[in-house]
Amino acid sequence: MIVLASQSASRRALLSAAQVPFEALSPGVDEDAAKEALRADGLDARALADALAELKALKVSRRVPGALVLGCDQTLSIGDGAERGEMIDKAIDRADAERILRQLSGRTHHLHSAAVIILNGEPIWRHVERARMTMRPLSDAFITAYLDSDWDKCRWCVGCYRIEGPGAQLFSRVEGSQFAIQGLPLLPLLDFLRVRGVLKA
Repeated sequence: MIVLASQSASRRALLSAAQVPFEALSPGVDEDAAKEALRADGLDARALADALAELKALKVSRRVPGALVLGCDQTLSIGDGAERGEMIDKAIDRADAERILRQLSGRTHHLHSAAVIILNGEPIWRHVERARMTMRPLSDAFITAYLDSDWDKCRWCVGCYRIEGPGAQLFSRVEGSQFAIQGLPLLPLLDFLRVRGVLKA
């Protein structure tokens, strides 16, 4: 059995489209508190995504012994160095989303998409992918119109965009897997599930 330790609509849609059998359970993790503690330990953006994905999977694994539990997380960094740049969190409200989009406008940032599988409390597989995202210069009028059209969905996304939706209009260049950008390094995961016999080879 595969258990997704997330209620993310995007990740559920990716697994369903790929015909991966799974059920989804909320990990019940206080992400803000966990991030604060892990950042205090000096974790960079890549390591933070990996640690949060593992934490979510661990929380659910305790409830479903014998299941392969998939935890996922995504972080965004901007500035000097792909991992060591300034990290940007999900917007806390509409005004914060506008601030974030202005900060990302005309610049390149990196998304770090992590997945960890845990079986009976032990990590047995992990993978982190990075995507390089170059956002075109955005006018204030465009930011307002964009958030008017997609706020109810993009508010839950780091960077305030869904690449599979109107968020595609924010970018001039994207380098990396579309799946990873949506929050799940899907192809490496599928490879692992074939090796485990969960999916047919």
